[in-house]
Amino acid sequence: MHAVLSDEELVAATQGGDTAAFDTLVRRWDKKIQGAIYRVMGSDEEARELSQEAFFKAYRALDGFERRARFSSWLYQIAINLCRDRMRRRKTHRLLSLEDLPQPESAGRLVVSERSVADAVEERDLARLVAEAVASLPEEQREVIVLKEYEELTFAEIAEVLGLPVSTVKTRLYRALTQLRRQLERRGVRDAQGRGE
Repeated sequence: MHAVLSDEELVAATQGGDTAAFDTLVRRWDKKIQGAIYRVMGSDEEARELSQEAFFKAYRALDGFERRARFSSWLYQIAINLCRDRMRRRKTHRLLSLEDLPQPESAGRLVVSERSVADAVEERDLARLVAEAVASLPEEQREVIVLKEYEELTFAEIAEVLGLPVSTVKTRLYRALTQLRRQLERRGVRDAQGRGE
């Protein structure tokens, strides 16, 4: 029954004492939140840990949740703030290894289609180059790229998550996409276009 309720209805049910309603929210959002954290932090272990912490913090703060906000935006905001805190605590910036980088959805599966093996290898190589370039962006640009291009949030949602004006979000995305294009061109990828433009 909970699965058909909206996020906000589940929040109201949880606030009313129905803890199973919050479990439904966790199941609904866990993979998305974990994926966003992974793309910002570059570590499976940190993604799992910070995702759990994000849901714990959300649960504890749920009484203060303002219903005019979207639950998903509020949850992304908690997750991004946890990432920022963790990054600040790091003394040195850890470089990502190729094994840590996000892989395309088809990675590790046998792709059976009309495409040649060479095309599949080329697609995987491109995905690795893009992931490596995203990981090297400054934190504020990486956050916007992850939320827009991977999590597919709107500019208004990203502005709400990051606590920024929409114009600032658009500027950061433009700068991030410009920097990504330059990095990819330096790596031999031509005509690198971002979806957010």
